[in-house]
Amino acid sequence: MDLRLPRARLRPLARHGRRRLLAAAAAVAVLAGVGTWTAVASDEGPAVHRSDLMIDTDGGRGDVRIDTSYFTAGDTGTKRPAVLIGHGFGGSKADVREQAEDLAREGYAVLTWSARGFGRSTGKIGLNDPEGEVADVSRLIDWLAKRPEIQLDGKGDPRVGVTGASYGGAVSLLAAGHDRRVDAIAPQITYWNLADALFPDGVFKKLWAGIFVNTGGGCEQFEKRLCEMYDRVAEAGKPDAAARELLAGRSPSAVADRIKVPTYIAQGQTDSLFPLGHADAMAKALRAHHAPVSVDWIAGGHDGGDSERGRVEKRVGSWFDRYLKDDKSADTGPAFRVTRTGGIDSTDGAATLRGASGDRYPGLTSGPREVALGGREQTFDNPAGASPPAISALPGLGGGGLSRLTSLGVGVSLDFPGQYAKFDSQALDEDLRITGTPTARVHLKSSSDDTVLFAKVYDIGPGGKQQVLPSQLVAPIRVEGTKQGKDVELTLPAVDHEVRKGHKLRLALASTDLGYASPVEPATYTVSLKGGLKVPTAPGVETAAAPLPSWVWWLPVSGAVLAALLLVAGRRRTTAPAPDPGLAEVPLKITDLSKRYAKSTDRYAVKDLSFTVEKGQVLGLLGPNGAGKTTTLRMLMGLIRPDEGEIRVFGQAIRPGAPVLSRVGAFVEGAGFLPHLSGRENLELYWKATGRPAEDAHLDEALEIAGLGDALARAVRTYSQGMRQRLAIAQAMLGLPDLLILDEPTNGLDPPQIREMREVMIRYARGGRTVIVSSHLLAEVEQSCTHLVVMDRGRLVQAGPVADIVGSGDTLFVGLASDVQDPLVDKVAALPGVASAVRADDGLLIRLDGTEGASAARLLPELVRLEVPVESMGPHRRLEDAFLTLIGGGAA
Repeated sequence: MDLRLPRARLRPLARHGRRRLLAAAAAVAVLAGVGTWTAVASDEGPAVHRSDLMIDTDGGRGDVRIDTSYFTAGDTGTKRPAVLIGHGFGGSKADVREQAEDLAREGYAVLTWSARGFGRSTGKIGLNDPEGEVADVSRLIDWLAKRPEIQLDGKGDPRVGVTGASYGGAVSLLAAGHDRRVDAIAPQITYWNLADALFPDGVFKKLWAGIFVNTGGGCEQFEKRLCEMYDRVAEAGKPDAAARELLAGRSPSAVADRIKVPTYIAQGQTDSLFPLGHADAMAKALRAHHAPVSVDWIAGGHDGGDSERGRVEKRVGSWFDRYLKDDKSADTGPAFRVTRTGGIDSTDGAATLRGASGDRYPGLTSGPREVALGGREQTFDNPAGASPPAISALPGLGGGGLSRLTSLGVGVSLDFPGQYAKFDSQALDEDLRITGTPTARVHLKSSSDDTVLFAKVYDIGPGGKQQVLPSQLVAPIRVEGTKQGKDVELTLPAVDHEVRKGHKLRLALASTDLGYASPVEPATYTVSLKGGLKVPTAPGVETAAAPLPSWVWWLPVSGAVLAALLLVAGRRRTTAPAPDPGLAEVPLKITDLSKRYAKSTDRYAVKDLSFTVEKGQVLGLLGPNGAGKTTTLRMLMGLIRPDEGEIRVFGQAIRPGAPVLSRVGAFVEGAGFLPHLSGRENLELYWKATGRPAEDAHLDEALEIAGLGDALARAVRTYSQGMRQRLAIAQAMLGLPDLLILDEPTNGLDPPQIREMREVMIRYARGGRTVIVSSHLLAEVEQSCTHLVVMDRGRLVQAGPVADIVGSGDTLFVGLASDVQDPLVDKVAALPGVASAVRADDGLLIRLDGTEGASAARLLPELVRLEVPVESMGPHRRLEDAFLTLIGGGAA
C-alpha cells in the first residue's frame, strides 16, 4: 500500500527559516559541477529557465546538501521578487514544479527544494526543526540575495515570499517567525501546533502518526529524538509532557509573537490531520499583530476531496502581487471565504462547489444558536483492548471517496451498539447552516479515572434513513477524575455544513475510534445532558453578501459611462456589421459561436455553437459545470468578444456598447448595490444611470416582481441573500426589456418564492417578450421553460421544445418491491444493451445504450434471471433523466 501523501491533497511545501545563523561563515556554497540549466517551452507565456543546483546548508561540512531548482522567465536583467515553494511530506521539489513555472511566468524568481531526507537531499527528517529545515530556508534566502535579478529591500535582504501546503505550509510560518527578511506567506492545509495536531486534548492520533513515520521511510530516517519519542508514545498509547514539548517547539505557535507579515491561510474542511481549528488559532494570533490576514476554507484536505488547486494558487499569486510587487490593484479576495457544496456535476457525479464570503473572519463561534436535545441518561462501554473501534474516517487513505460521499449526503461512519450514547434534536423547522464549532455540556461518570471519548454531531435525515457525519470529523476528549461524576464541556469539530429542514441533529459520544488510541482497559461510562447543542451560524457569511470593492458600488454609473465611451470608440475604430432585416423580429440568433480560453490556441470554452430563440419562448440553457453557459451569456451581453461566429439580437450584431443592448435586461453572476441605500433607491439610481426617461422604467411593475414589501425602504446592507437576489432580478426587468437573461435566478429563494419566479417568467414571455434562463434546478426548468438548449464542453448537444427533448430519452424506471445491494446493481449495469444503472427512489433508473435490440422487452427477462425484485417498468420522462442521458453519453 502506497502511503505517500498525494500532491493534490497535501502538497506540504517546506519553507524558509530562521535568521542568518552566521555571517561570512554561513555563506552558501554551490557545489561545482552539479548545476544544470533547462529552458521550459510553453504556449502560455515566456519560456521558463530552470537551474538545478545542490546547495550546502551546513556551513561547508557537507553533511546536508539540499537539492534545489531555480526558475525564471523573461528578461533576466529585470529586478523581480522571489518566491520559495517547498513540497509535501514524503514528496520532493518535483511536486511543485508546475506552480513554480506559473509564478516564474508572472514575473517572479522561484526557488523550490527537497527538504532534508526527501528526494536527493541529504540529512535526517526533523519535522521542521528550527536548527534544521527552518535554518535551511534562511540559507536559501541568503543564496537568493546574491542573485543579480532579485529585488532587494536592503543589503542581503531580498524581497521574498514563501508558500506551501501541510509540511511546507508550517515551514513558511516558521520561516516568517525566524527570518525577518520574509515579506509575505501563504500557508495551506497546515498546522499551528504539531503537538495539538497529533495529540489533540491528550489523545494519541495513532493512525496519522504511523502514516507520518512510514511516509518518511521509517523511524531511522528521522532525528533520533523524534524516533525515540514516537516509540515511547506508540507503546504507551498516550503522549507524555516531553513529547508535547518536543513537537510544540517545532511548531509555528512557538514563534507566534514574531510572525508579522501578510498571510493568506487556506485550510481544508475534509482534514482529520490538521482541522479548521488550526487555521483559527493561526488567524487569531497573526491578526493580533495587525498584519493583513485572509482565511480560506477549501473543500479538500488531507482526507481527500477537491483541493481547489487552480483557485487557491491564483489567490496565492494575487497575494504576492499585492504584498511583494506592491500592486495595489491586485484582488486578494475577501477576509474570509468558505467553499460550499452546490449540487451535482453530471459529468462525473461530483459535488459542485460555490463560495460564500464575509468582510471579516467570523471565528468558530459567531452567531450561536441553541438546538434542544433529548435523551435520558445513558450507559455504554469501552471494550477491552478498545476493539472493535468505531469508524469515522480512514485517515490519509480516503482519496476523496469518503469526503465525496459525505458531500453528497451519504453517511459512511460506523458506531458499534453498546459503545456509544446518542442525544437527538427534534426535526428542524427550517434549514440550518453550521459554520464553526458546535459545543455541548454533559455530565460524565466513569468506572475508570482515565476516560477518552469521541464526540461528533450527525445530520440525521427524515426517518433516520441518512446519517451523515460532516467531513467525517470527530473530537477526541480526554477527561480525568470522573469516577464521582463531572460536568464536561464538549467542543465539537469545526465544520461548514447545512442541515436541511426536516432533518435532526444528533450528539454522539463513542468510546473508541479507528484513528485514535483509547484506553485498553475495559470501562463503563454514564452520560447525561446538561443543556442543548450550541451551533455557530456565522450570520455575516453568505454568498454575494460580502462587501465588495468600492468600484462595485459605483458600477451602475461608471458602467453606463464606460458603455458610452466604448460605443464611441467602437464607431471610430470599426464598422459594425449591417443589420439583417430578415431577423428584425427574431430576439436571438447565434451562429457558429466560438470562444477560446485565455492564453490557449486550441482549448475552447464555447465551440461552434448555433441556435435561435423566438418571441414568446422561455428558453432554458442547460449544461454541467464547465459547459460554457456563462461564457455564452457574457458574449450575448457584449461583456466579452467571441473569437469566431456572431450573435444577433433583433437582427443587430452584438458588440460592446451596441445600441440594441438597450432591449436586453440581464442578471448574471450577481449584482452590485449601494449598501447604504434602500432597495427602491438602488433601482432608481440604476435607471438614472442608463440615461433613459424615468417613465420608461416601469418601476412599479419591477417592485411588484421583487416582492420585498416594506423591506424596499430598508438599506440593502440589511438584506438576506434571497432578498438581494429578488432585487437584482427586478433590476434586470426594469424597462421591461424584450430579451431578458437570467443566470441562476432562484439562488437564495425559498420554494414559494421560486414558484412566484416561475410564474413571473411565464407571464413575462406570454406578453410577447423572450426569457433565457440558465439554472441547475432541472425540475424547475421543466415547469418554467418552453424550449431548451443543452450544452456540454462548450458544444451544442440538443436544442428544441422541452416536450421533444424529454420524450427523446431512452431511460427506463424499474420499480422494485425491495431494495437491492450494490453488487446486483453492478450486474444490471453490465447487461447487454445497458449503458448505466443507478439507484432512484424505490427503484432503478436504467439507461439503454441505443444498440440494436436494446429494449425494455429484452431487458425484463434478464432482470428476472438476476432475481431483481421487479414490481413495475416503464419509460422515465423527467427532464432530469433526459438531461443525464444526453450529457452522460458525452462524459469522459
